[in-house]
Amino acid sequence: MPIHPTAIIDPNAEIDPSAEIGPYAVIAGRVRIGPRTVIYPHAYLTGWTTIGADCQVHPGAVIGHLPQDVSYDGSETFCRIGDGCIIREGASIHRGTKPGTETTVGRNCMMMANAHIGHNCRVGDGVKMVNGALLAGYVEMGANAFIGGIAGVHQFARIGELVMIAGGSRVRMDVPPFFMTDDSGNCVGVNVVGMRRAGMTADERRDVKNAFRILYRSGMMFRAAADALADAVTTPAGRRIVEFLRQPSKRGIAGGRRRTLDADASGVAAGE
Repeated sequence: MPIHPTAIIDPNAEIDPSAEIGPYAVIAGRVRIGPRTVIYPHAYLTGWTTIGADCQVHPGAVIGHLPQDVSYDGSETFCRIGDGCIIREGASIHRGTKPGTETTVGRNCMMMANAHIGHNCRVGDGVKMVNGALLAGYVEMGANAFIGGIAGVHQFARIGELVMIAGGSRVRMDVPPFFMTDDSGNCVGVNVVGMRRAGMTADERRDVKNAFRILYRSGMMFRAAADALADAVTTPAGRRIVEFLRQPSKRGIAGGRRRTLDADASGVAAGE
C-alpha cells in the first residue's frame, strides 16, 4: 500500500491496497477509501466518510468534516462520494447534520479549487463545480449540472439535471432541468449545447425550448403556465421538467427575465 510515512492514518480507516496516500495527508475516523484513489499531500478526510474508486483528492481538500450548523450534536452522520470524482485544491464537503443523515456526491463529479458542498446536499452524477462555487446545506443538484465560478446556491434550493448556472450567480430558487441562469439566478434560456453533448434528440431539444417559452414567455401566470406545460410536452425530457415542477419546493421556482440572451446562446430560437 503506497502510504507516505508522514501521512497520519486512523487505525479505524479502511484503505484499499491500491489507493495512494501522499505526504502529510490526514485520514481520521472511520474513513473508507476505494481502489486506485489518490489522496494528495495535506488533504484531510474525517468522520464517517466513504470515497469510491478512481478518485482524486488534491492538496488542502477537506472531506467529511463537521457541518456548519450550530445544531449539530456530534451524532454519527455521513459523507459519501462516488467513483471517479476529482476534488481539487481547498475544496470542502461537509457531512450530514441530523443523526443518520448524509451528504452525497455521485459518480464522475468535479469540484474545482475552493468549491464547497454543504451538509446534507445531494449532488448527482457528472456535476461540475468551477472554482469557488458554493452549495449551502440541503441543496440538490441533478445529474450533469454545471455551476460557474464563485456562484452560490441558497439552502434547500433544487437544481435540475443539465442546468447551467452562470459564474457569479446568486441562485435563491429552484432551477428546472435543462435551463440556464444569468448572474441573478433568473432562467434565461435552454442549455442546448449540453443537451446535444448528452445525446438528447432534436425532438427533446425542441420540446424543452417550447417548455421554456410556455413558462417564461407566454405571459401566463406561472401556475397556469405550469399546468399548460403538462399538456404540451411530448418527450421524456419535457416530462422531466413537469415532474420537477410538481415536486415539493421550499424555495419556489426561479423566474425569467424580460430580455433573454441572444438566440444562439439561449437556444430558445426556432430552427433547430
